[in-house]
Amino acid sequence: MTTNRFWRLDNHPEGNDFAAALSLQAEELPPLAEGEVRVKVGWLSMDAGTRMWMSPRTDGYQPPLPLGSKMAGLVLGHVSETRDAAYPVGTLVRGFGQWAEHATVIPALSGLEVVDDSLADVRQHFGALGMNAWTALVGVKEVAAVKPGEWLVVSAAAGATGSMACQVGRNLGARVIGIAGGPEKCRYLTEQLGVDMAIDYKNEDVAARLAEVEGGVHTYFDNVGGPLLDAVLPNMAHYGRVAVCGMVAAYDNDAPLPGPARFDQVLMRRLRIEGFFIPDFLHRGAEFLPLLREWVDTERLTVNLDETEGLENTLVAYDRMLSGKAIGKVIVKVQA
Repeated sequence: MTTNRFWRLDNHPEGNDFAAALSLQAEELPPLAEGEVRVKVGWLSMDAGTRMWMSPRTDGYQPPLPLGSKMAGLVLGHVSETRDAAYPVGTLVRGFGQWAEHATVIPALSGLEVVDDSLADVRQHFGALGMNAWTALVGVKEVAAVKPGEWLVVSAAAGATGSMACQVGRNLGARVIGIAGGPEKCRYLTEQLGVDMAIDYKNEDVAARLAEVEGGVHTYFDNVGGPLLDAVLPNMAHYGRVAVCGMVAAYDNDAPLPGPARFDQVLMRRLRIEGFFIPDFLHRGAEFLPLLREWVDTERLTVNLDETEGLENTLVAYDRMLSGKAIGKVIVKVQA
């Protein structure tokens, strides 16, 4: 029998007190059922959307996790046991599993997919070839429908998805404005990602800076919602488009936040606002990869990997991601 350590959701978190809500547990792994696959987890992905899964809210894009269940999240690792011939032992896979040393999944329900194990750094399956990159590509290219020469604004621009949305916009010919917290992140945006303007929302007036753009900004890739959305809406160009990818400003609330205070601008400026979730696009992954791989190979798409080692330190990494302490993609190395 193999012992498996995993994180269990015991309570709904209050704010960002995750230590009081999750506990590290151990179990003896049971035999696999027909159709199941077991993954020896190499890395865990820390993603803001999972914060809502911990809450009791039932109006999200998927039901909340029941208390007492294993915490769910995106995993990358090798198949260690299998009862599905499509996923042989030793195959490198990525999918939605558990915060655990060994994730047990049903492939059709977990979005499990075989990924290329020949990459120099397989962690890029959580990075520039991962779902954050897919989200950036869909949001910028399809939902916001950015055109060459247009102004694109990205919030949480130094995060995993935001940093890649900036680069996708740049690669598609847009002029990019990144909003991030603190001078270090703003330097990262301008010096390493090549954005045209970086706005430090902690120390600058976002609305005033955006007002410097003559004619307004054409597209907004929104990871945050809340006050930042209110700062952007009055500075949009007529017929602008807003792609709503995340609402991190609302994730630590058990009740929905009120709508934008400047919602009148949607009418006044004839704006289109559309929310999207990458799980709706998982079936198109093979379509996204050639372009992303081309950009990676030509060094036009990159992401900083903020890695924490040890399953027991998962909550440290999770806090780094949600509190904005990290630049880029936050991951946990569980085992080699």
